[in-house]
Amino acid sequence: MKIKKQLAAVSMLLSAVLLGAVGCGGSDGLVDQHPNDKDFSGLRSASAQENAYEYDRFFLPEKDSSAQPYVGDTMPYYEDGTYYVYYLKDGGDSYNHSIYLATTEDFVTWEETQKVVLEADRGSAQDSWIGTGSVVKVGQKYYFFYTGHSFSSTATYAETIMVAEGSSPTSFTKKANWQIVPDDSLGQRQDFRDPQAYYDEASDTITLTVTAAQGGVARILKYTLKGDLTNVKYGGIIFTNPENETVDCYNLECSDTFRIGDKWYLTFSAQDDTMWYTSADTQYGPYTATPKRLDGKIFYAAKHASDGQNTYLIGWARRSESPSSTQDVAAWAGNMIAQKVVSDGKGGICLAPVDAYLQNTVGRKLIGNSTKQLKSGDYLAAFTCQERYAVTGEFEYSGTGDFGLAFDYNGRKEKYKLVSFSPSDQSLGLSFNAGDTHITQVPVSLEANQRYTFTYIQEGSVGVMYLDGQIALTVRIYGASGRAVMLFAEDNNVEFSNLKQFTYEY
Repeated sequence: MKIKKQLAAVSMLLSAVLLGAVGCGGSDGLVDQHPNDKDFSGLRSASAQENAYEYDRFFLPEKDSSAQPYVGDTMPYYEDGTYYVYYLKDGGDSYNHSIYLATTEDFVTWEETQKVVLEADRGSAQDSWIGTGSVVKVGQKYYFFYTGHSFSSTATYAETIMVAEGSSPTSFTKKANWQIVPDDSLGQRQDFRDPQAYYDEASDTITLTVTAAQGGVARILKYTLKGDLTNVKYGGIIFTNPENETVDCYNLECSDTFRIGDKWYLTFSAQDDTMWYTSADTQYGPYTATPKRLDGKIFYAAKHASDGQNTYLIGWARRSESPSSTQDVAAWAGNMIAQKVVSDGKGGICLAPVDAYLQNTVGRKLIGNSTKQLKSGDYLAAFTCQERYAVTGEFEYSGTGDFGLAFDYNGRKEKYKLVSFSPSDQSLGLSFNAGDTHITQVPVSLEANQRYTFTYIQEGSVGVMYLDGQIALTVRIYGASGRAVMLFAEDNNVEFSNLKQFTYEY
């Protein structure tokens, strides 16, 4: 079990406190505190707060000595009630992005395996760096397909697909002298990675989807082989990146397929961009439907796991190199994050909160009036940014300006961090410095004088805003714990209603 960090010199808040005026407007009611809520008033720096957080839902590996490692690309596998989430561990005791494991049954309580699952070779072998892969069960064997990456100038291929074998999902041995290399028709020997494996017992066939490029265009390929790892065949291209509809990138990372209803969905992370999905009538396409975004750039490299009833995308939440940065959220690797995949009711999919994140909560009344009327220029303190909480509510607007949540970073309005709905841009975005510094955004469909529901979940510095039934936006909000979360409106009149905030058991 992950060892809880002790929050020294911090007491529990035992009584309701009145939030003073913040920004333009202030609060007109009591914000009830629960004894479970932690008081971060003694930790004013973003780094001190980050070091004090006890991440449960958004898993973060334990520190190795004084070094904080992070979760890179995830590789989920489900069996008998347990989600095994393998990941490229960045930093700490991990050698060249070796693969480690965390398990959970509910995405709330995690068990971290300290022993490395697959370690990058410490010599000059093809897998001197390890890249993303996946686990599949064939009979009583478990195969872990992964990317072997070599920086050697004498290596024939920069990347190949390699495999390890095991008799359980927790222990694997690399299979010597076995690899899949790029097909000659691809005309390149650089990017060939991220195998996702599927097994068909009836035909005793393993199918792999692999990301690569051909003619400088990012593509997703298919390979097939027998259950004993013989008879490897290249099966061609199942998806070609339509750059005029997505983004110009050289790789569609961490591709995956799954079925919801009567459609198959292919997900991928466009290199240095965001997660996308497309759909088809069969698992291996070809996929020709116009791709759509699932989240912003902070949620990345997610792959799916399913218990037969529910499907989840599990990836990582991007971080900043320095929590005190107010300029970007651009560092590789971060916290692990799971989101539920649901139908959008229009033939597509969208992301929703994991059910457990909205259960087992301690409800509390936030404000005397759960309906708040905002006019242009209002910033009304409504919530407290706790270490772990959720907010639900509805909104309706009549103007064209931005509105949403404003997070107090250091008491200065010009430094507010905004999670904004923008009717004029038809977007939901994250920005710093009161909107001057754009971080990320996703498209939404908004119409004046219509009512929408939203859910916002935050743990530590990681948050996700859901415009229910449409889109998710993962955010990083450093340095706001214990401070006010405001409702704001600019050049707009907005009604927020049915507002509720929930805190959690510790």
